[in-house]
Amino acid sequence: MSKTYIYPETKAAVSAAEWEQRVNLAACYRLMAHYRMTDLIYTHVSARVPDAPNEFLINPYGLMFDEITASSLLKVDHDGRIIHDPTGIGCNPAGFVIHSCIHHARPEINCVLHTHTAAGMGVAAQQQGLLNISQHAMRFHGQLSYHDYEGVALDADEQPRLVQDMGSNKAMILRNHGLLTAGATIREAFDLIYYLERACQAQIAAQSGGAALHICSDAVAAKVASQFSVSDGSDEQDWPALLRLLDRIDSSYRQ
Repeated sequence: MSKTYIYPETKAAVSAAEWEQRVNLAACYRLMAHYRMTDLIYTHVSARVPDAPNEFLINPYGLMFDEITASSLLKVDHDGRIIHDPTGIGCNPAGFVIHSCIHHARPEINCVLHTHTAAGMGVAAQQQGLLNISQHAMRFHGQLSYHDYEGVALDADEQPRLVQDMGSNKAMILRNHGLLTAGATIREAFDLIYYLERACQAQIAAQSGGAALHICSDAVAAKVASQFSVSDGSDEQDWPALLRLLDRIDSSYRQ
């Protein structure tokens, strides 16, 4: 890991709460790289600044996800004004359009994550969307939104429709485009994208086999979704375990 993307002055310039958020967001970027959910530099994860709710952190538009560090993250407000950009690279315009409107409309959401994976785009291109063919898929039953493709997300005019289509859900398939999840925490948003991605992978794999699919009923799917809605305490264990994984690989995300 090159030290080119480590900026010691950032830590001195932000609050302790923001720094902790930065470390967790940088970790999320590294995890996205580790689990191969990247599209070069063109997708994004954002996190609200804890003590400045009208500002959020996002990747500089030019770093690979495995290069992201806590100190290199860009800070921007909901109006697009760059607050802090240690790299000088700037922000992905499409990333700003997608993320800013969700952060603005959903104050309970503190992290938004968007991907262009092969499996995610594959399911996003299917008329029927995500099918009840795996436990991973059924956890999203009744809690998954869809947004029709309108072109590359560069137009602010699309923002109200993104927000309206997402509704109160925390996961959405952007048709012909990719996946999007959101959470009250970075951990929650990552957990949702990880399992939504796995559900899409399972669907594409099952369809590729050519055999008839066994699709579970909506009643069973609703039961599964209800079961997943009850916390078993694992959410207090999995994120620290993931951070330990990253620390074994390369702990520079913390800098």
